Amino acid sequence: MTPREPVNAQKQRTGLSRMAHAFGYSLAGLRAGWGETAFRQEAIAAAVLVPLAFWLGQDWVEVGLLAGSVLMVMVVELLNTGVESAIDRIGPEWHDLSKRAKDMGSAAVLLSLLVCAGIWVAALWARLG
Repeated sequence: MTPREPVNAQKQRTGLSRMAHAFGYSLAGLRAGWGETAFRQEAIAAAVLVPLAFWLGQDWVEVGLLAGSVLMVMVVELLNTGVESAIDRIGPEWHDLSKRAKDMGSAAVLLSLLVCAGIWVAALWARLG
């Protein structure tokens, strides 16, 4: 019996080659995300909010929470888009489990937005209130 070829050549790479290719895939994912309206809106908001976090935060912990909460929204949005893309690849027909997966992804984005908003409101209250 001969060993089977791996389905994904990335699995055979090691060291810097693997890291370089993984970085390329990550950039491709960000480019794909940019094609999504919600991610683009969140990225534009992040371009404003992350620098603002350095002004608003009193110390590195607050800056980290403020900036991290904004980036967390973007991460969850990318994961939600990935789930939706995988579900859409399966087929266009309606199915309870497909709807459930998409709804849960949407709920995750909503919760990340609420956490982000709560952190920012608390920081603004402490700084300006």
